Amino acid sequence: MFEKKTVRDVDVKDQVVLVRTDYNVPLAVTDEGKMAVASDFRIREGLPTIKYLLENGAKKLILMSHMGRPEGKDEKLSLRVVAETLAGLLPGSTVNFVDEVTGLEVKAAVEELPERGILLLENLRFDKREKEGSEELAKEIVEATGATLFVQDGFAVTHRAHASTVAVAKLLPAAAGLLLEKEVTMLRGALAEPERPLVAVIGGAKVADKQPLIDRFLPVADRIIIGGKIAADGYESDHAQIYVAEDFDTDGEGARLDIGPIATAKMAGMVSGAKTVIWNGLLGKAEDPAYATSSTILAKILGERDDETSIILGGDTSGFVEGLYMEDPSLTYSLISTGGGAALELLAGGEMPGVEVLEGK
Repeated sequence: MFEKKTVRDVDVKDQVVLVRTDYNVPLAVTDEGKMAVASDFRIREGLPTIKYLLENGAKKLILMSHMGRPEGKDEKLSLRVVAETLAGLLPGSTVNFVDEVTGLEVKAAVEELPERGILLLENLRFDKREKEGSEELAKEIVEATGATLFVQDGFAVTHRAHASTVAVAKLLPAAAGLLLEKEVTMLRGALAEPERPLVAVIGGAKVADKQPLIDRFLPVADRIIIGGKIAADGYESDHAQIYVAEDFDTDGEGARLDIGPIATAKMAGMVSGAKTVIWNGLLGKAEDPAYATSSTILAKILGERDDETSIILGGDTSGFVEGLYMEDPSLTYSLISTGGGAALELLAGGEMPGVEVLEGK
């Protein structure tokens, strides 16, 4: 199911490993007015790869990521707070931060890093060449870090041909991290060899974004449930396996902001009898607790079962489920995907340049 080399297939001992992670995490302002990580979910999801590399003798780890969509340097989007969070998750390990991506300051930070130490570079997108896929930037990163091996573990950016996803991988031996392997394997397996019945739940706001996914699921899903704004706006289908929400909760002005009790009950029955559930797109305006009922019910049904494969996709949906999980860690899911657009691109059969560039087994 996963045809690329992973960290298990290469010798990492004594290597200076450059790891593309995905630390594009939500931030919040503390009571003291400082920036802090609001959810460390993505950071924790990348820990297995970091721990594997350290436990198998990697000399030094250099981590790189982006955060947000800055226009040049923006201290509010610095990865310094991520380094602080990562250090708390890896007691006993040295975790340093450098506020550059290339150049002499990075080279010095790598030289000062003790063996088995970890260095996080500053936000890649502070340099506009990152999104341009610049080979020049990639060469500068490799030269400054002295990396001898590249590991791609930022699944969320593998659908982008950026400097840190493709250009760097062409300069070094390149393998996948454990998170990337897990995400690709589970998503491909859910379509190719799902346990049945397979139910897909599709919500969200834009039909144009969701229709390719619906079309992709039609040949393989036993049931497709349509909720969210696309259902509220009147989505129609004559396919027998598609159920579109038939009633809605409304506000005082009559706006349909959540699927109603009849649709929620039918949805609950369908997913309760499923062996595989793939969910993308919130079923209502869930940022308002008054209209988060159906999404909460679905998340709890999936999280309380241990006899089905549950896959959560999409930034808003994953973030919503992460929030519930933080409140109730007893909820368990097979996969809360860290990659919104990447997961949808993979499921829709699109190109994944950050995966394709890696070495084959």
